[in-house]
Amino acid sequence: MKHIARKRFGQHFLTDALIIDAIVQAIDPVAGDAMVEIGPGLAALTQPLVERLGRLTVIELDRDLVVRLRAHEQLDVVESDVLKVDFTALAHTVVGEANTQASLRIVGNLPYNISTPILFHLLDHVHVVKDQHFMLQKEVVDRMVAQPATSDYSRLSVMLQWRYAMNNVLFVPPTSFDPPPRVDSAIVRMVPLAEPPAIDLRLYGEMVQVAFSQRRKILRNTLGRWLEAREFPGTFDLQRRAEEVPVHEYVALVQAVQA
Repeated sequence: MKHIARKRFGQHFLTDALIIDAIVQAIDPVAGDAMVEIGPGLAALTQPLVERLGRLTVIELDRDLVVRLRAHEQLDVVESDVLKVDFTALAHTVVGEANTQASLRIVGNLPYNISTPILFHLLDHVHVVKDQHFMLQKEVVDRMVAQPATSDYSRLSVMLQWRYAMNNVLFVPPTSFDPPPRVDSAIVRMVPLAEPPAIDLRLYGEMVQVAFSQRRKILRNTLGRWLEAREFPGTFDLQRRAEEVPVHEYVALVQAVQA
């Protein structure tokens, strides 16, 4: 029986064989990799992945799809909302409790309506991640990899670039899906930095949110007041807009504030 895509789950199933092959080539799965796929759907990407891996863990919320997936002998199925999954615990389950260097490779066609919350959720578990390859709305990927002083440079850019090296690896048109989405898509590769700066992530997130809350105004009107409230004794050029400040300066500022 054909599965009908459900709008409430943001389902758009990948059907283009050439695109699927290109995605698998970009991921480059190797037998024995500890890999987790988010939102396997009808297993268009799942099957070629598991053929190379030997075994694959998948996270799916749609109960009808879960029934189909559990019939596959090489899949370990986690039936859950991905935002409720403890990826740190999952890493030790997939890799093995005895392995203290638990390292997951995470892939998936993320539901576009909750893609940013998923990315931030995974940020809390980045210490157990080797790499991530995600299908996302192209404009989201553009913001993730954007450089300062460009229209795409945003809170998302700053929140992710301090921790990951990222690049846009593949354009995916709407015609590659059934039903086709109303937007272009892209595949992003995210590799955690080996030696990330030490920061208070909660404080960093608060600071960045304040900075970009009125991105058209200079920072004196937003971040300046935030720094004053904390009696920050240092100096910072507040005669710029949020989009003009590179990531390393935001990182240095929060380190100075938390010192």
